[in-house]
Amino acid sequence: MDILLQIVIYLPLLGALVLLAARTDEMVRMISLFVTLASFALSVPLMLNFDVANSHVAQFMTETGPLLAGLDVKYITALDGLSLLLFMLTTFFGPIVVLSSWTSIKKHVKGFFAMLLILQTGSLGVFASLDLVVFYVFFEVTLIPMYFLIGIWGGEGRIAATIKFFLYTLVGSLIMLVALIYLGFHAGDAINNGVFTTDWRLLSSPVYQIGLVEQTWLFLAFALAFCIKVPLFPFHTWLPYAHTEAPTAGSVVLAAIMLKMGTYGLVRFCLPFFPNASEAFAPWMGALAVIGIIYGALVAMVQKDVKKLVAYSSVSHLGFVVLGIFALNTMAVQGAIIQMVNHGLSTGALFLIVGMIYDRRHTRMISDFGGLSGVMPVFAVFFMIATLASVGLPGLNGFVGEFLILNGAFHSVVLNSYWFTILGATGVILAAVYMLWMYRRVMFGPITNKLNEKLADLNAREITLLVPVMIFIVWIGIRPTHFTQYSEHQVTQLLEESREKSAAILQSAKADELPGWAGKFYDITQEFASKIGEE
Repeated sequence: MDILLQIVIYLPLLGALVLLAARTDEMVRMISLFVTLASFALSVPLMLNFDVANSHVAQFMTETGPLLAGLDVKYITALDGLSLLLFMLTTFFGPIVVLSSWTSIKKHVKGFFAMLLILQTGSLGVFASLDLVVFYVFFEVTLIPMYFLIGIWGGEGRIAATIKFFLYTLVGSLIMLVALIYLGFHAGDAINNGVFTTDWRLLSSPVYQIGLVEQTWLFLAFALAFCIKVPLFPFHTWLPYAHTEAPTAGSVVLAAIMLKMGTYGLVRFCLPFFPNASEAFAPWMGALAVIGIIYGALVAMVQKDVKKLVAYSSVSHLGFVVLGIFALNTMAVQGAIIQMVNHGLSTGALFLIVGMIYDRRHTRMISDFGGLSGVMPVFAVFFMIATLASVGLPGLNGFVGEFLILNGAFHSVVLNSYWFTILGATGVILAAVYMLWMYRRVMFGPITNKLNEKLADLNAREITLLVPVMIFIVWIGIRPTHFTQYSEHQVTQLLEESREKSAAILQSAKADELPGWAGKFYDITQEFASKIGEE
């Protein structure tokens, strides 16, 4: 199975190389579809053979010797409870984004599909890596194909959107790189006989403990990079432009996969590496998350462009994920992980649907539509399901994640305030307002534009790529435990070990050796970590 994992990761990259020999655009499309379907099909046995009872143990592992002389940097890939669902989500959307671009991409077809395949390998590598340097390489690799997807095949404002996207994410990544290098040397001196190491297993272990001052700065560096990627308010301004200008496939991959790299990073690295800082900054992160939930919803409500409305809804919905992560209890973090998947499915579906109507009308202005349900009844059904899933209707996937997150935040000892849940819940109400209002204006009422009278309903290809997404939207909504079971054991263990590590670091800290701000911030005298242990 470890070899199978490597095949799944690198098959898309191999497919991109094979495209160089393709002579026709039709052959390019067929090869891309075959490669992504094969990648998904081969990933299914990984999920079926995953040991749920030991989800906290890295499975299907491949580990090489040191990649750099004198440094303990190794190629380590595996799947565990934190990464499995996101890994599967990535392979699942591979053939869907290929099919979504089947007829809409007419220039530089070979380059477009090659970028999609390279992006898939980069994304899979991000979720499978258990060495920080390898993770960082894959993390940066994903920027390159997305840069070209937006910059070459995007809309009229693609250049400005591309530059903003690249600069924001690159700045965050470079800051994280500095912190990563410091962390590697610090860990090497502490637990690896002075040899630089970035092995996640060592860095997350209870044996490795970082001082409070170092934790503060390292947490801020890592969290900044991941919050830009999410993006969390106020680092969100690049996202609406990137989404609006990107081609449909780019928007789907960005929403379904790439944004999750930020929230995944917060769980994978910030919580186990910097437990004290994660606890101390939790109320601040929760506050930014709630602001993002409300702000994103209010801005979405006034959008005239349906694609930009969906883009701002991502800012709001991913605020729920960050709130769940920093509630720091099993229920909320479980909700955050399943909500990453839910957001990928529902928002990915919405971007697919927006792309389908744009291909027919070449406009995304809400005012240009109206009455489409009578002309496109099949389209109306799929659009309604995706809309209700995004709103969080019980019985669909969006409800599960939001319920767990709000419930967990309500009982969070770290957040220690009901206001996070109360204010966060207003985002659910506002989502219903802007999503249903948008749906009513687009789909119902009289047809005021004659161009809408003869629009073709969804064809077989479009139905084929939407049906699997809808199946999972309903499946997760009805049987969420079929999916939450994969991460439950690891989330529970990760939080327990983080609390124990946090308490040990606080007990060993000496107030008279710390700067005044650190003593106050971490509340050394009152033993802040003891409260966490009660949760």
